[in-house]
Amino acid sequence: MEPIFHFRLPKDVFEDPFLFVRILRERRAVQFDLGDISVLTPSEIYKITDVFVTHTHIDHFIGFDALLRVALRRETPLNIYGPPNITACVAGKLRGYEWNLIRDYPLVINAFSFNGREILHSVFRAGNRFRRETAGRTKSDGTLLINPLFRVKAAKLSHGTACLAYRIEEEFHINIDRDRVIRKGLEVGPWLSRLKNMLRENAPPDSPLEVSGKCYRIAELSDIATIREGQKICFATDIALTRKNIAALTELARGSDILFCEAYYLERDRELAERRFHLTAKACGSTARNAGVKKLVVTHVSPKYRDHPDLVIREAMDEFGR
Repeated sequence: MEPIFHFRLPKDVFEDPFLFVRILRERRAVQFDLGDISVLTPSEIYKITDVFVTHTHIDHFIGFDALLRVALRRETPLNIYGPPNITACVAGKLRGYEWNLIRDYPLVINAFSFNGREILHSVFRAGNRFRRETAGRTKSDGTLLINPLFRVKAAKLSHGTACLAYRIEEEFHINIDRDRVIRKGLEVGPWLSRLKNMLRENAPPDSPLEVSGKCYRIAELSDIATIREGQKICFATDIALTRKNIAALTELARGSDILFCEAYYLERDRELAERRFHLTAKACGSTARNAGVKKLVVTHVSPKYRDHPDLVIREAMDEFGR
């Protein structure tokens, strides 16, 4: 099964954290955190449609300006999700520039703040010089985004300030058997994407689909598609070492294919971790183990261990036990 999510990380575990997720065969990408994203190409940045910010400390949000610079003339809206202060932080960033020449620019920025119970939606339009407009408020169980390809859910945590962790997942994965396509005398083409979308939307078996000028029923084509459990990825960083946080993260990450998680301090420096509101490598590994994730990737380590990052990663992996 070819995974739908293809990801990129910073060059090493000491860089400002982020997770860039390209959506297979889609002209879009999803971004978790906005640290130093200079390792991404302008083309990659241009594809980012949705950004999920854990919190707005400088090492997690400084990349906003780089993203804005690339997206400024784009017609596709830019959606930014985050904790309760995310809207104020976006507004503050936008107020730092003069916008007298952008009235004909198409960019619209949607900011969605989540407080654990509801989502507040605000809009910033280039045509309105990025002045804030309140668009609405809805209740939420943590689900922030749902579309035919994937959904994103958040858990409210704490880092001495409000912080979110995220899970992105396919509801199910559709794999096309290209050999069967050819045996049916059909050509591989864009119609396969249309077929996948119809299957995701549970289209009735008699629904028509045009292939190379001929009309088929979905039921006639269903044998070329195999439906399997979808990919699930979790991203969590900068989390206070508390039972409440660990329980919430364990539940969010349960059964994930990959957990990208901070391991900021060694267990021997636990007192420092508690004072600075971070996880230890041991807590990172045990959380991943208890959540039953298939793979753990350590993403955010204190520069205190720059000379021996292997100690931190080893402690997390030993506790993970996989």
